[in-house]
Amino acid sequence: MKFNSILFASALTATALGNPIPDEQVVQKRATSCTVSAYSSVSSAVSACTSITLSNIAVPAGKTLDLTGLKSGQVVTFAGTTTFGYSEWEGPLVSVAGTNVKIIGASGSVLDGQGSRWWDGQGSNGGKTKPKFFAAHSIKSSTIASITIKDAPVQVFSFSSATSVTVTKPTVNNKNGDTNALGHNTDAFDIGNSDHVTIDGATVYNQDDCLAINSGTNIVFKNGYCSGGHGLSIGSVGGRSNNIVNGVTISDSQIVNSDNGVRVKTVYGATGSVTGVTYSNIKLSGIKKYGIVIEQDYENGSPTGTPTNGVKIDKLTIKGVTGTVSSSATDIYILCGSGSCTNWTWSGNSVTGGKTSSSCKNVPSPAKC
Repeated sequence: MKFNSILFASALTATALGNPIPDEQVVQKRATSCTVSAYSSVSSAVSACTSITLSNIAVPAGKTLDLTGLKSGQVVTFAGTTTFGYSEWEGPLVSVAGTNVKIIGASGSVLDGQGSRWWDGQGSNGGKTKPKFFAAHSIKSSTIASITIKDAPVQVFSFSSATSVTVTKPTVNNKNGDTNALGHNTDAFDIGNSDHVTIDGATVYNQDDCLAINSGTNIVFKNGYCSGGHGLSIGSVGGRSNNIVNGVTISDSQIVNSDNGVRVKTVYGATGSVTGVTYSNIKLSGIKKYGIVIEQDYENGSPTGTPTNGVKIDKLTIKGVTGTVSSSATDIYILCGSGSCTNWTWSGNSVTGGKTSSSCKNVPSPAKC
């Protein structure tokens, strides 16, 4: 039953009884499940309905599809194609928050950012101002399932102050951004200041980090497929209000045709810590720059070549990372500050096909560079 149909039927009944009631009041009192096809009706549905289907919503230019007012137990399902008008602004295009809520993508549904309208090869570094896509901030004890996002202008999913969130089978399809290298900074999953976030079964085609954890605890990424981007990354860590990464497991995933495979990067001159991070059973192929890269020299988004030791990398486990890189790439590169990489576990790793680095520094045993 469509949302407008609920309004009409309820109002008609009230009128027949000689008691005309404004449509929105009727919905607020009676609706529990509704389908919305107009952007203008979304806020009323969020206020009135327990189960909400968003069907082929066209979001106006410069507006956010605002789902931050969700109440406990509400379920939101995206159906059909969700589109967004063009405007140069920072976004987000979609924003979700709530406790004990479910966000679901129906079979065949897609949130289509039509990113080519913004793509200019500069991403968030200049050119057109581009909106970020899907903000999941302050979402707690909730699930996000089977969401498909296509052609994001820049960064896709952002998790901040999120707690106990499970994301299953998300798809990020930014293949079109490869055309003339116009897509840029299209991180699939950025995580900061969050606890117990699990991403399971992601499929990603993009032009930046498949995963970037800047801060947070108890983060899991598993059963992922990452293509065309910058790999599965911790960091950059440092220089933010929260500079702690603790308890991360990244496992059973493939990284193909990407700049990097496994990557940990910390900020030059900053303080913080990376503790208890495990990469296991990661398969690499077609890696263009580094198979495994761990470096403590990032400044303004670029490596300086000089590591510092203010952000410790302790209890890092790299095991079962295997595969190939291109002949012009480097198999493994480790650049640590003095005494800042400690208690590492390194086993079953085999990255071949590229060059052996002569620039590694302060490599902790038993790691090999």
